[in-house]
Amino acid sequence: MRVKKGFTLVELLVVVLILGALAAIAIPRISQSAETAKINACKTNVDLINSQIELYYANKGEWPKKLDDIVDDEDYFPDGPPKCPVDEDTAYSYDDKKHRVDEHDHSK
Repeated sequence: MRVKKGFTLVELLVVVLILGALAAIAIPRISQSAETAKINACKTNVDLINSQIELYYANKGEWPKKLDDIVDDEDYFPDGPPKCPVDEDTAYSYDDKKHRVDEHDHSK
């Protein structure tokens, strides 16, 4: 007598449904985590730029007139100016009255 081994169609269907349910739960969480990481990276860029503005002031005794004075200077950003990971087309803006770069509004 020969015994057939394998899965029935119902067993395969149950496995596919379980995997589909897990994917429906996991994929939105992963994409949300990626977006949160990009927003946090942007905030870190703002903090880094503001630190370099302070360093510029400590080194030269005056505040930079514009943001390009800092971000284009290889002494402050040897790898080039930081870009917003959320929206690379949006440039950081410098407030020359507060001598700070403000965070972007990422609520879109």
